[in-house]
Amino acid sequence: MADFRLVQRQRLVLPDGSTVDRFDSSGSPPGTPVGPWVSLGRFCVDITALNPPPSPGEVYRYFQTLPLPDLPTQQQPPGNALAGLPVVFYTDGPTTQTFTVDIRGFTVDIVATASAFTWDTGDGTVLQTTDPGAPYPDHTISHDYRSGTYTASLTTTWSGTFSVDGGATADVPGTTTTDGPPATFTVLQASPVLTNPFD
Repeated sequence: MADFRLVQRQRLVLPDGSTVDRFDSSGSPPGTPVGPWVSLGRFCVDITALNPPPSPGEVYRYFQTLPLPDLPTQQQPPGNALAGLPVVFYTDGPTTQTFTVDIRGFTVDIVATASAFTWDTGDGTVLQTTDPGAPYPDHTISHDYRSGTYTASLTTTWSGTFSVDGGATADVPGTTTTDGPPATFTVLQASPVLTNPFD
């Protein structure tokens, strides 16, 4: 990055009240400017080192503060479940987010992607997946429960890429996480009941 600079100087009254080139100081105190500005030259100066582009580590610090969504835990069947039948988990929140931030005058585009999902089923089991799941019958995440009441929750890990002023894309050197609102449900124990089909 280059910048055009015009270098000028102006004479000042010296501590003894005199001036260079005997300009009239009119009794002005030391440090008072006298005479016209004098041009010393015009230069193109490389100022890249004075304000370098954001480093990956600097972008990562911004990445950790982005308002990423807290993906919710969804479960099927909604409401109560039955012991012996799996509970299906998924999230229906956005898994990709794009942000544009200003870092020291540079325009930085960041794309955050949900890259890992940690499901706490509420009964001591933790499931790790790389997909957000889906509702039945396309589900990929499910868990079997005994009867009881449980609270399941989801922690999402976000990865990212970035570019500076429309340049090449690079990976954000680190991840961040968000915790979504949990889901509480009751698993009921079904009991068989004999009935007379002729009643």
